[in-house]
Amino acid sequence: MTSRPRQLAGPRMLPFTVIARIEPEICSMSDLPLIVFDVNETLLDLETMAPTFECIFGDKSAMRLWFANFIMYSAALTVAGQYVPFTDIGAAVMKMLAGTRGITIKDADKKELTEKFSTMPPYPEVPAALRKLRSAGFRLFTLTDNLLEVQTRQLTHGGIVDLFERRFSADGVKHHKPSPQAYTYVEKELLVKPSQLCLIACHTWDTLGAVAAGWEAALIRRVGNDVLGVGPQPHFVGDDLNDVSDQLIARHVTKQPSRR
Repeated sequence: MTSRPRQLAGPRMLPFTVIARIEPEICSMSDLPLIVFDVNETLLDLETMAPTFECIFGDKSAMRLWFANFIMYSAALTVAGQYVPFTDIGAAVMKMLAGTRGITIKDADKKELTEKFSTMPPYPEVPAALRKLRSAGFRLFTLTDNLLEVQTRQLTHGGIVDLFERRFSADGVKHHKPSPQAYTYVEKELLVKPSQLCLIACHTWDTLGAVAAGWEAALIRRVGNDVLGVGPQPHFVGDDLNDVSDQLIARHVTKQPSRR
């Protein structure tokens, strides 16, 4: 019997299913969380208001004291079941602090502070980082305690208003962050589950509220802000928005292949 010539072994073809496991898994846009931004100090530079406070109070730390009390009393009023617009709380806290130091706030000072608060510039890395997130397929939104018209003016002045698909204000639900109602308000408006949302903020009290509500959260370590060692923890922590954006893209846009 004539034997068949032996064929040389060629490269073995792997089944498609095996090859697919080797390739990186690319997420579709529908898999990406909707990113919701805090605005004051997270995107906009609060430190630009410090010189005005120093002129009024003669104290460089006055701005930080005012802002800390501002947030504390907005939360206290919310816990007490009382809603007061954010700008009204800020003005009342300013008057209270001035009274404790025997200082009278002049109308010109009030006008300057209102103008400064409405026109704080974005941090240098913010515009490019926002565009990077959008280019990666993320949809961007805002949620702030500011009245809608105030944040709109802030973001318009900063040249970044068009980067957000929609802007939300706690005024829409009459509950300031970090109350659960503030986060639930966004969920209902966007018709999504808590797990489909990610908050980016530089305040731990804000990320704490978001994580407690079932959101993902990222904390930016702006000046004077850092992780709190108790309570719900943020999923991402970075030194600026670029850092946090890169972490979100690495986690959600290109998933590493599983090792099997």
